[in-house]
Amino acid sequence: MTLTDATVVVTGASRGIGRALLGAFAGEGAAVVGCARDVDALDEAVADARATREAADAERDAPIEGVRADVRVATDVERAMDVADGIGPGDGVDVVVANAGVNHGDPGEMPIHEESYDRFDDTVQTNLRGVFAAAKEGLARMPADGRLLVPSGSVAVDAKPGMGAYAVSKAAAEAVIRQVAADADQTAAVVDPGIVETDLSGPGGRAPEDVAPMFVWAAGEADAEEIDGERVDLRTWKRATRSR
Repeated sequence: MTLTDATVVVTGASRGIGRALLGAFAGEGAAVVGCARDVDALDEAVADARATREAADAERDAPIEGVRADVRVATDVERAMDVADGIGPGDGVDVVVANAGVNHGDPGEMPIHEESYDRFDDTVQTNLRGVFAAAKEGLARMPADGRLLVPSGSVAVDAKPGMGAYAVSKAAAEAVIRQVAADADQTAAVVDPGIVETDLSGPGGRAPEDVAPMFVWAAGEADAEEIDGERVDLRTWKRATRSR
């Protein structure tokens, strides 16, 4: 897929990986819609993405828009996808990165049996159902060669003490991706960039801007058949792009 002709939706675009992706896809010349609950932070992210586009001197001056959306609310996700459907050069949404997520507590200090019902429910509603909503609404507007990507990490496959509902929700989100790959024509993949320094994972790790190119690669250059239903990790990305 050529991203200069693509329309991309990024949920959770106001901070962390999502904010970095907004700028990265903008720099590629794609039409981009970023979604988040925090309107002020989203406006700043969109402004930064537009500046990145200008600095990159991209081939196409495609729209970059922010839409206030809560992935826990299906109508919000539907509205965001409708906006994206109408701003691109073609019909539909080509790439969805279902990035929005929450983590109620400090990483490593959230034993699952000590989670409150409210925290557990909100984590699952955001990190799992939010992925389902983005997949459902995105795929309904996505051509057969489109791509659905979900960021994840090792906690989804290897249990670590104190990761609580967050780890459970990420494991379940990965299951959604595998099922989409089995059921839909579009490509669906999990992208594991390793430890990234964000509000969810805590200090340490790579900067979000350093791993954003991995998602750009998975959205465009990566072989669709090779990544469909798979977990794409740093080693896979580096091996595929080593000759550059």
